[in-house]
Amino acid sequence: MQERTGEAYELDEKLTVLGPRLRPGEVAPDFALDSFDGNTMSTVALADTSGHVRLLNVINSLDTPVCNIETRKWDRLRSDLPPNTIIYTISMDLPYAQARWQTAEAVSHAALSAHKNEQFATDYGVLIKEWRLLQRAVFVIDPRGVITYAEYVPDQMKEPNYNAAVEAVRQATKA
Repeated sequence: MQERTGEAYELDEKLTVLGPRLRPGEVAPDFALDSFDGNTMSTVALADTSGHVRLLNVINSLDTPVCNIETRKWDRLRSDLPPNTIIYTISMDLPYAQARWQTAEAVSHAALSAHKNEQFATDYGVLIKEWRLLQRAVFVIDPRGVITYAEYVPDQMKEPNYNAAVEAVRQATKA
């Protein structure tokens, strides 16, 4: 397993990230993650939305201040994105906690839980070894399943570059 030391940090704590760093042009690894809508648990796979542009908002936990702000901002930005765009927020939070948070914050885009195993985390190169949480990252995947944008946010107290990701979604829609 590839270890990337020092590519993520919070305050003075240097963190180790497991897995490869994905790059634009690579095929996005498929995933199967849990989603709970308040009534029903389901499994969501990347392949389920083939033909759409997908934006993956990868975060540490919805119950942290920066992740809360970031996820609410992506929900607000949805109206500025092309109509075939699907946003997923992905964390290691339990699906029940994600559903509770979505209801409390009135966030309507899908939250997916990677809590069962570390496959998504290591495939996308976002598993923080010391915390068993996901590194903050944003991926844009075009309708064919190719990554067109990948941002790994080093400082876990900072938000991603929203403008660059939104532009990448617009470009992926045109492809």
